[in-house]
Amino acid sequence: MTTRPRYPANAPDNVQPAEDGHCGPEDPGPADPGPIEHRGPIEPAGVPQPAPPSERRREVSRPASPTRSGRYRQSLRAWLLQGLAEQSQRHAGPHTQPPAEAHRMHRWWRVMCLTGVDYFSTLGYQPGIAVLAAGAVSPVATLVLIVLTLAGALPVYRRVAHESPHGEGSIAMLEHFLPWWAGKLLVLALLGFAATDFIITMTLSAADASAHIVENPYTPAVLHGESMLITLFLLALLGAVFLRGFTEAVGLAVVLVVVYLSLNAVVMVAAFSKVVSEPHVIGDWHRLLIAQHPNPFLLVGFALIVFPKLALGMSGFETGVAVMPLIRGDETDTEAHPHGRIRGARRLLTTAALIMSCFLLASSLVTVWLIPERDFQTGGPANGRALAYLAHELLGKAFGTVYDVSTITILWFAGASAMAGLLNLVPRYLPRYGMAPRWTRAVRPLVLVFVGIGFLITWVFDASVDKQGGAYATGVLVLITSASLAVTLSGMRRRADGRRSTKRLLGFGLITAVFIYTTIANVFERPDGLIIASIFIVVIVTVSFISRSVRAFELRVTEVRADAAAREFIADVAATSRRDGSGDGEPADLRLVANEPDTGEAAEYRGKEAQIRRDAHIPAGDPLLFVEVAITDASEFECALDVTGLDLHGYRVLRLTSTSVPNAIAALLLYVRDTTGTRPHIYFEWTEGNPFTNLIRFLIFGVGEVAPITREVLREAEPDRSRRPAVHVG
Repeated sequence: MTTRPRYPANAPDNVQPAEDGHCGPEDPGPADPGPIEHRGPIEPAGVPQPAPPSERRREVSRPASPTRSGRYRQSLRAWLLQGLAEQSQRHAGPHTQPPAEAHRMHRWWRVMCLTGVDYFSTLGYQPGIAVLAAGAVSPVATLVLIVLTLAGALPVYRRVAHESPHGEGSIAMLEHFLPWWAGKLLVLALLGFAATDFIITMTLSAADASAHIVENPYTPAVLHGESMLITLFLLALLGAVFLRGFTEAVGLAVVLVVVYLSLNAVVMVAAFSKVVSEPHVIGDWHRLLIAQHPNPFLLVGFALIVFPKLALGMSGFETGVAVMPLIRGDETDTEAHPHGRIRGARRLLTTAALIMSCFLLASSLVTVWLIPERDFQTGGPANGRALAYLAHELLGKAFGTVYDVSTITILWFAGASAMAGLLNLVPRYLPRYGMAPRWTRAVRPLVLVFVGIGFLITWVFDASVDKQGGAYATGVLVLITSASLAVTLSGMRRRADGRRSTKRLLGFGLITAVFIYTTIANVFERPDGLIIASIFIVVIVTVSFISRSVRAFELRVTEVRADAAAREFIADVAATSRRDGSGDGEPADLRLVANEPDTGEAAEYRGKEAQIRRDAHIPAGDPLLFVEVAITDASEFECALDVTGLDLHGYRVLRLTSTSVPNAIAALLLYVRDTTGTRPHIYFEWTEGNPFTNLIRFLIFGVGEVAPITREVLREAEPDRSRRPAVHVG
């Protein structure tokens, strides 16, 4: 029944069709299925359909009113699943703006502030983590990080912005390069690392915000030493805001970023003024550096070894690409060629990288010069809040408190940005693959899941900024490495003139190699991130394939697109059936024959027709339509069904193109029923082979024992047996 891949030809078992025209045991009748949702244009638009008997029975005998507890459960379920909707064509996530608001664009620098709440907020903890990781060498290691940012990550993501201008990012690029199941498995693995990145952003930001709260001199004494409770409270507050409803406010992000960067600039100016007034601190640092690393080459080598621990200072690039749809482009931009949006995104990425590089280098210098190393240790006043420590020491408690409030706010907003990223990332891929329950398209259940995971990670890492730094860096580095690989693979494609850009290919290949080393070094030094990501990957893959197996018997067709010849064939057979019907007004059966094409010669169709008429006792004059299915990509879950009408050797053939044979045939039968008003009958042969093996082949390749699976898909899609298309097997 398929052209590619081909599976063993069906062999008749000389089994007579069941009396009711169905394969398998008699259906005891439909239980109450709840609301039945048809996907695609199965029901003709504007044509009123009579309520099926099962619905009419429910109208007559309504259940008793639910109890109070039952009403509470119903209300809770309705609240949790509010906004749940099937979006066959749009998978960008629940926070994607609806079409009516799709044109509310912003200037690139305003959108930069939206992604900057994640990127720039790392200044709250990056300098302290750098000193703990590299000691006196932290400015040199930070300089290496800046070079890698400007010469590595920035060019990569400028190219990603060109290749993926609609916000899909590097994960979607790799998905396109690796089709079929390999691409799906790669996406699932990258989703594990992306989840690590976003979840740790939430927990790390909350933990650092709690550190700023606890160390503030105006904080009540009862909160001292309660970092765990404060962190959990901030995460719970984050979840409560999203449960109530949260939208990414660009205007608020602009205010937060401008205020935060301005306060940091004031702290830097005050710190450098202090250094100018006490220049001996530079000499003290230089002597310590020489004492620890007298050989300058070994010093640089040590910096190259430890700089991966500072990689969390490169967060924000993937988010910068994800927010591209919010960037206002040129009036001449089109969806296919948004040149103005791409130019704005590149300015966003470049400006953000330059600003962050300046602050990273300046903060690494002043913190090493002015803060004793013992204060960076766990429990020290500068641990996780080096710049806040300088703000209090140099500018007084009042200014320091203002700085603390600004830092806490932007850190909390960074967690909100990460939550929004998660809520957009999961629905973008998993439901489209059929690898997530339907409730994952709703916001509130996902919020509860992510907050619960955040609580667990906070408890495991004891709400420590230092302990979570390695896991965060791993997630960031893996995403940047995947982006580098995607850009390198894109460089292997030939241009319009048939040539490849060798320089670009070699350049991005070298960047990819550097990021692979950086990722591996970070994983070996601090494997926490890999462990967390591996747990996420195992859970995601397990849940995904269980969900895919459970949902495999859904209709899985978003729309039916029949060409003129196919529509003419269907209408002609239906008209012939009505003319040949019985005298009481009942039309004759509209019959279709499932065929797996072999040679495609006339003898094949002639033999198939003779066999079906003989086995099913079909009169010679009744018209038949042959149905054949060509598999495209069986790893896809939902797709449109293309139906092409062909006249082959005088036989009318409907050639279907879809991702699964049984689901495609079921969708065609419902389409035929709803467009003609005639209940169709389809005739199969039994497939040889082990039933379990055939089921696995169906789940993976979209083929297998087609007849019973087609009937099961129809049974789930249409609970009313009197309207359900009939399946015959012989």
